[in-house]
This record gives sequence, structure tokens and C-alpha cells, in this order.
Amino acid sequence: MTPTPIPAADRPAVLVLRALGLGDLLAGVPALRGVRRAFPGHQVVLAQPPGLTEPAARTGAVDAVFPAEAPGRGVPDLGHWPGPPPDVAIDLQGSGPESRDALAALRPRRLLAHACPDGPPWPDQANERDRWCAFLHHYGIAADPLDLRLPRPTTPSPAPGAVVVHPGAASGSRRWPAERFAAVVRCLRAAGHHVVLTGGPGEDALVRSVAERGGGRGRDVLTGGLPFAELSALVAGAALVLSGDTGLAHLAVAHGTRSVTLFGPVSPRRWGPPPSPDHLALWKPGPPGDPHGRTPDARLLRIRAGEVAAACLTLLPDVRARQRQAGPEVTHVH
Repeated sequence: MTPTPIPAADRPAVLVLRALGLGDLLAGVPALRGVRRAFPGHQVVLAQPPGLTEPAARTGAVDAVFPAEAPGRGVPDLGHWPGPPPDVAIDLQGSGPESRDALAALRPRRLLAHACPDGPPWPDQANERDRWCAFLHHYGIAADPLDLRLPRPTTPSPAPGAVVVHPGAASGSRRWPAERFAAVVRCLRAAGHHVVLTGGPGEDALVRSVAERGGGRGRDVLTGGLPFAELSALVAGAALVLSGDTGLAHLAVAHGTRSVTLFGPVSPRRWGPPPSPDHLALWKPGPPGDPHGRTPDARLLRIRAGEVAAACLTLLPDVRARQRQAGPEVTHVH
């Protein structure tokens, strides 16, 4: 089922505000599913950027998308809400009061928000999935932080079984240097792995730079920002995903694809994958930085190409040994 772009008037609405990016949407899936189960007779409407309608549909928790976005992860204006006041409004955007007030302006019958007088304290150091599930629990709504998997895509993967390397990130502070990504790509290819590179809109030059330094072929460079269906299929069918702290890392977790994620400004305790031998988060401890800064974070720069390549190879099968018809012994990182 694809969410409709405009809320319908035949059922009371639960309006959920989470007008952020792809990673934020995927980290919010457990909470969204909790809301869906708690209000079976309502229409669950998600206020979010319209470009994320397709991934919202894949969650199975959203009936309609209310287009809403603002620059720089700001709180959008919701004044174009087309129907009667929502029966329930839920703030999954932030700690408020801006997001609370944007929802309150619609005069919902009931408002759930951290910044409301009856809301829970804001747990600043909590993992994003845990934070919002605990928020809902405070209001008597059950939600499981591990309820985050997406169904397997029906679209064929453009590179089944490949290692997917995604060097981009929304901000410079979370962008590991291109030459280090290229060094890891060369190492993985030397070990016999098929590596493809991908990037989001506006990252073509970065992706091509890594590809050229990494010795890749033209068909292994997926530029321009793949449509979500194709991107989801690529990640679901990959042997491993290597990226920074981006939406693609969350997509790998959602599809149960092995991943190595490089963290810099923000600890993986807050935005990293759930504990699993299939997901490795590399991080150099230190004071938190600015996740939206323009230059690579100092903690991110302390991660070296050799340790990233070793982490990837630990999670991948030994292709050379397989070619010698010797069964590989797979070691998992805990």
C-alpha cells in the first residue's frame, strides 16, 4: 500500500511529525509501528518530506503522507493541513518547543510531545530508536526498538552480491576522506570482491573520484541518486554496505545486510545499529562534535583505511579461499 499524499476525512487522523531525512525515518520505524498498532481505527498521517513517501510506504505503518519540510532540519510550518484538527498529534521531531507548537497550532484533541507538561524528560544520550520507543511507553503506547526491518524489495538489484561503498554524507563533518574510501575499495577488489559505488543527489563528483582512485569500472559507479526502490534492492542484495553515518547505514540495518559504518561527530551509542555480529560501527571516543559541520570531524579522521578494510574483510567471506574450493571460516565481530 502506498500512502496517499493528502489525509482523508473518513477517519480520525493521528498526525505524526518527523520531517527529517531517510535515516531519521528508518530510525523512527519502531515508534511509527507502535503508533499504528495503538490506533487501529485511525488514519496514521506522517508529516515528512514528500520525497520520502516510498520508504514511508515500505514501513507498513503509514496511511498518508502530509508534505512538510524545512531547511537545515528545522521545524516545518504545518499551516497547510487540509482537514479538521487531528484527533491525536505526536511529536517525533525533537525536544521542542518549536515542534510541539507547530502541532499545537492545529488544535488536536490530544498532543503527545516531550515539551508538553505531561511529556517525559528528554534523554539526551539515548539511542534514537530507544528514545522514541521510551517516549511512547510514557504515554502507554507499546513499541519495540528492534521492530525495524523492512520487507525484502521486489525490484531486482542492479548489483546482486556486491559490496556497496557509499562515500557521501549530508554534512562534511560526517564525510570520511575520499582517498581513504578509495584505498579500502582497492583492498576489497584485491581480495576478489565486486565493489560498486553509490551516492546521493549532488555527490556524482565525489563518487567518480573514489571510483577513479579505487580502480573501478564504469558500470560499477551508480551516480545521480538511485530511486528508492532500486537503492533498497541494491542494499538488500548486497554482501556488505560500507558508509559513514548516513541513511544508507540505516537501510542496511533495515534489510539485515552486513555493514561497516564510520562514526565521527556523534557516537554510535546514539545513532548506531543495534547490537549484532553483522553490524560493525567504527568510532574513536571523544567529546561529541557538530553532526552538521562543514569539515570532517576530528574523531572521524582518526579512523584509518587499514582498520576499515580489515573490518570489512572480517565480515565478508574469503573469496580467494572459495575460489580455491576451500570452505571459508567466517569470523564475526562482536
